[in-house]
Amino acid sequence: MARLLALPDKFRGTASASAVAMAMAAGARRHGWEVVVQPLSDGGEGLLEVHAVRGLLPRTSRVCGPLREEVPAEWRTDGSLAVVEMARASGLTLVGGAAGNDPVRATSLGTGQLIAEAARDVGAGGRVVVGLGGSATTDGGFEAAMAVREAGGLRGADLVGACDVRIGFVDAARLFAPQKGASPEEVVVLESRLRELAARYLEEFGVDVRVVPGAGAAGGFGGAVVALGGRLRSGYELVAETVGLAGLLAEADLVMTGEGALDAQSFLGKVVGGVVDDATRVGVPVVVVAGRATEDGLAEAARRGVRVVTLLDRFGSRAMEHPVACVETVAGEVVTDARPVTG
Repeated sequence: MARLLALPDKFRGTASASAVAMAMAAGARRHGWEVVVQPLSDGGEGLLEVHAVRGLLPRTSRVCGPLREEVPAEWRTDGSLAVVEMARASGLTLVGGAAGNDPVRATSLGTGQLIAEAARDVGAGGRVVVGLGGSATTDGGFEAAMAVREAGGLRGADLVGACDVRIGFVDAARLFAPQKGASPEEVVVLESRLRELAARYLEEFGVDVRVVPGAGAAGGFGGAVVALGGRLRSGYELVAETVGLAGLLAEADLVMTGEGALDAQSFLGKVVGGVVDDATRVGVPVVVVAGRATEDGLAEAARRGVRVVTLLDRFGSRAMEHPVACVETVAGEVVTDARPVTG
């Protein structure tokens, strides 16, 4: 029996990685394929959905939200490993997206509060993994770092920031603050503030965050992780190790991955690019299913010899209304052909 390995990321704003993976499985199983389902994350939103993390017990803490309103934030732990998503405490979705955000005022304090609680839970020798993505903030994480230190620090726990970018600390304002609602004038303010915070990190924590690749992740929160004595890792690589992806690929005949919007950046540290690279390395064909795709994304996929199915091209407006059902249909079509197809 042929085996499909379903390895999608979320379709942001429309479907979770788990829902997409199950739709891929349903479509393939109708045609007699065996399916292994493993939703993935690059360390941002969706990290808690990864099956390996789901074995951890859920906890909910009330923390400071991005605009200083109290919010409930879920995290997970087994007493030795705790997983925190920045998006749950300091996320852009919590303020209604860029239109509802105050990008200069937005704070990541709540994420620091979650880290402090998680560190207390796992204690010395434990690990706290923080998914850096989906934040409303460009605050450099300084207030969060101070909150962790004032709560007793990491208490001997290993802190790992999972991210998908390698940008510098100050560059975070120019590259990502506009996506969080910042005007050109506010970007200038935020960039200046990050420069000032870099000096404060050096003075108060003894760490020069300006020279750390990835310190600009999540509006500079990567700098907070490093200042606290933690380290930054590729979120995709961390998740791939956690779920044993190499072993899953070794037993697959076809891989299906995907995300909501495919572009050239999808192949740089994100789930789609990581899956394509890993599957190609071991000779397993890959299909990418995307809600939509840009020309540069399609060009990059073609350059790598990967075929893409885009739901908008295949189903039109129905793809926006029923993305999960459309993914299921596409999965059935792909495995019927027993080879990748073009959308």
